[in-house]
Amino acid sequence: MKLKCIGCEVLARPIYHSAALSPHVVDVELLPRGLHNQPADLRARLQAIVDASGELGYDAILLAYGLCGQATSGLIAPTVPVVIPRAHDCITLFLGSRQRYNEQFEGFPGTYWYTQDYVERYAGSGASLSLGSGTQAELQGVYEEYVSKYGQDNADYLMEVMGAWQKHYRRAVYIELGLGDGSATEAQAKDEAARRGWAFERLAGDLVLIRRLLIGDWQEDYLVLPPGHRVVMSYDEAVIACKSPSQTDLVQNMDTINHAYQ
Repeated sequence: MKLKCIGCEVLARPIYHSAALSPHVVDVELLPRGLHNQPADLRARLQAIVDASGELGYDAILLAYGLCGQATSGLIAPTVPVVIPRAHDCITLFLGSRQRYNEQFEGFPGTYWYTQDYVERYAGSGASLSLGSGTQAELQGVYEEYVSKYGQDNADYLMEVMGAWQKHYRRAVYIELGLGDGSATEAQAKDEAARRGWAFERLAGDLVLIRRLLIGDWQEDYLVLPPGHRVVMSYDEAVIACKSPSQTDLVQNMDTINHAYQ
């Protein structure tokens, strides 16, 4: 098969590594991680690339993204299928399963996540991967705004003065993927955890979801979106589902009718 993989740059090493081992021809396009802060913009960017890729002879288009703040909800497959992991965010992709993701987020709320690609591609500033929680994502947005305006050191000081870090976070975790030397990132995670009074932990990552995505093993853990269908939130353990064009039209018509009678 000829495949197009569109992914977030925080997954650069796992994507390139898995593409190199895939039996298929895989073209890779990475988008900046900062787009997560504007889900609507990310969705528009993804849709434009998906639409353009549908005309280039690919057998399928792969998205190395999760739901990611609903950024992938609403995407429509063009003339070829679109395959998306059933994941809330990229932390699931780093940990390797929804079960492991749920265990971490239910057992250890308030965790600040670090990975090598994420830190390296953020010009030396903060490294949160707390994208699954609205509160944590909002807090990270405030921090990044402070970094852009005042620099990282001043941003850290302001967050600590306000008590924001201490209020929402208690634990720092570095996810080791075994791809390249991540010792500098791990050391940074340890130092920041110690400075903020957090517990520190190192977890082994698992590339199985990215690897299976790129080799074409799309059973169970992936949504295969047929041409013309749309991604929607499923509000259950499946995370996402597909909606046919007729279902989409029906929902839109019902919304119009309901609005007319309000």
